[in-house]
Amino acid sequence: MNALAEKIAVCSWSLQPGDLSDLLRKLEFTGISRVQLALDPLRENPSAWADLKSNFESGRVTLVSGMFGCVGEDYSTPDSIRRTGGIAPDSTWNENLIRIRATAELASGLRLKLVTFHAGFLPHNETDPNFPQMLERLSIVAKIFADREIALGLETGQETADALAVFLNRLNAPNLGVNFDPANMLLYDKGDPVKAVRVLAPWIRQVHIKDAKRPQTPGNWGEEVPAGTGEVDWPAFFRALEEFHFDGNLVIEREACSQRIADVKTAKALIERCLA
Repeated sequence: MNALAEKIAVCSWSLQPGDLSDLLRKLEFTGISRVQLALDPLRENPSAWADLKSNFESGRVTLVSGMFGCVGEDYSTPDSIRRTGGIAPDSTWNENLIRIRATAELASGLRLKLVTFHAGFLPHNETDPNFPQMLERLSIVAKIFADREIALGLETGQETADALAVFLNRLNAPNLGVNFDPANMLLYDKGDPVKAVRVLAPWIRQVHIKDAKRPQTPGNWGEEVPAGTGEVDWPAFFRALEEFHFDGNLVIEREACSQRIADVKTAKALIERCLA
């Protein structure tokens, strides 16, 4: 089995746990003991996750990374998340900054080396008046995590790979990279995931294993589907990762169904087949 297959993990939020014991139980059902952890529930309700550190330090479960969301995000439509997503809106920037500082402290306490988030809409043109503002804000956020020796990964999706690469080159923050999600490229209709891997390869810190179909109507969402039933060319995708010697984690994410444990197991089997 390819060494990458040993780095399979699952997003905690995909399992919709109510507390730590619920997460541990659902992880057992998936057969996966490695997890990317949503940090917002820990910050907002620490009592429900009180024994987290001892469980993870015991080796029962391995924490591979963290994730946080931003204030006021509305995913109803691509346009609504464009207006409300991440750290782009002025109306939520100050509150987001307070939460981000608290999240970075939490991540440091858990000894995480990577945390990911959706930065929000990145201007596609350097002449856009919002371009320097987003550069400044992302620089601030990246430094908050860099000061704690934590890498920060931007979720792919709202921009093309070329536009994101321009932004990352201009920002030039050593700890800032990409959490590559091939399904998001399709859901937002922002290009070919395999070609995007080749553009963003220098920055890819982690990969989400998620599948989707492109939107049938421009301006609408595409459809997230079980891994292997969408438009991601998985064999070509894994070949592209190996071409650039990617050795990060493959983290299964499933957000749009009522049989998530079954679909996580389907994704795990897909990875193992492709990498056998």
